[in-house]
Parts: sequence; structure tokens; C-alpha cells
Amino acid sequence: MNKNRILIGMAVALVIGFLTSRYVYREITVASTVKTVKTSQLVVASVSMPLGTRLQASQLAVVEWPSSAPLPGSFSRVEDCVGRALLTNIVPNEPILDHKLAPRESGAGLPAVIPEGMRAVSVRVDDVVDVAGFVVAGTMVDVLATGDPGGTNGGDVLTRTILEDVRVLAAGQQITQDKEGKPQTVTVVTLLVDPDQANRLTLASNEGRLRLALRNTIDTKQLQPAPVFRSTVFNGQPPAKPRPVAVKHAAAPKPLVEPSYTVEVITGDKTETQSFVVK
Repeated sequence: MNKNRILIGMAVALVIGFLTSRYVYREITVASTVKTVKTSQLVVASVSMPLGTRLQASQLAVVEWPSSAPLPGSFSRVEDCVGRALLTNIVPNEPILDHKLAPRESGAGLPAVIPEGMRAVSVRVDDVVDVAGFVVAGTMVDVLATGDPGGTNGGDVLTRTILEDVRVLAAGQQITQDKEGKPQTVTVVTLLVDPDQANRLTLASNEGRLRLALRNTIDTKQLQPAPVFRSTVFNGQPPAKPRPVAVKHAAAPKPLVEPSYTVEVITGDKTETQSFVVK
């Protein structure tokens, strides 16, 4: 009886040992067939940095990146990025790409983030004009000008949208938004405009009053709203028609030589020729 138990135990042990060895062999075989992933070096940010920051080596790191998924415009050496300014905000471990960096000769700060062919124009604002402080760097606004157009519509004051979907480059001296979205009380807002818009904005700020209308950053529609006149808002009447201007017509110039007629007069056997001038 004891002998049978021993034989059964030995058989069970052999089966368990066989299954265990088979499982270990399979796992070793699978592990040996795993392909080694080839990697290359990729420069990333080691800290958070706002746009306009001139990169330093201490703010960068190098990580391993799969060679099978290259990033266009990426860098493999830290020294290729040092000294160039950021055109956007960067978070830790974010890859540093060429299109996110300003040319090396552009410097740092606000000038580095102004695209070629564009201008940065600052306008004075207050708590009301600045939408209670929520017009901050990176937001989009419309610019509204209020003033007297100078004789047009009988001197009726009007408000007109002179610029639409304009990016705010800076609020005061801040070129980045507050991380928590808190409003910023400033007296000057800097807008990104083209040269023609810069001329219009400067003239409007000198001749009238400006207001900034905050808009959603994904709303890029150009609506070109009609101007609103003071008489329409306060009197409920259409704007006054332009006053007619009397036009004096110049008198026709007199001819240099007055016209004349010649008449032949016959009296009996006598003939005379007489001339008459018509005045």
C-alpha cells in the first residue's frame, strides 16, 4: 500500500516537473525572440519655459527616442538649441522642434516672437477697455473705435470695428498668460498687426477712443459689422443724412471775338454793305 502511494507521488512529481520545465522553456524562447528597439537621441525641455525664453543648456535634456518614429525638425544635440528663443510655451519633456524656435539672430523676449512682416503696436487701456483684465497675452480681440468722422452724417458720432481677430502679444510687460487664468490689471496692451493695420490703429487711438472686444480663440470669422451711430442708439432714429452742399456753377466764358453779320442794302441804283455785331 505504501509502495503504491510512493509510486503515485513520484508520477505526480514527474508530471509537475515536466509541465514546469515546458513552461519555463516556452517563456525563455519568447523572451529570446523579442526584437531590440533601435533608438536615437532627442532634445527635450527639462523645465517649463514661457515663449520668448532664450534657451540654456541647463533647461534642456537628452532622451532616447525610437528611431522608427522620427520627429521632423527635432534636435539630437543640446548645443544646436542653446541661444535660440522660444516662439511658444514649453512644458517639461516636450520635444524641442525647429519651428518652435526663433532664428538665432532674433534675440529673445518680445521681438523674437514677432513674425517677419508683422508689427507690434501698443495701445493704452483701462479696466473697462481691457475687458476687466481678461485681455491677456495669447487672446484674440476685435478693436472698436469711437469718434466723430468729421462732417460725415452731419457730425454724428459713430463706433466702428476697425480690426478683427487680432492677437494680443503682451498685456503690460507680460507676454504669457497666468497659469490659473487670473485677470491682469494693465494700462497698455500690445497687439500683433500688419503695417497697414498699424497705421489704422495708430490713427484711431489718436483721433478717437478705443475698445477691445474679447473673442474665442477658435472663432476666426471676419464679420465686418456695420458702424453704429449715436443718433441710432440714443434717439432710436436712423443716422442723419449728410447735409447737401451748394455747388456754384461758373458762368460760361465770353468769346474773345463777338459774332457779327454783314447785310447788303440796295437803295435805288445804289448798293451799300453794312455790318452788325450781335451782343
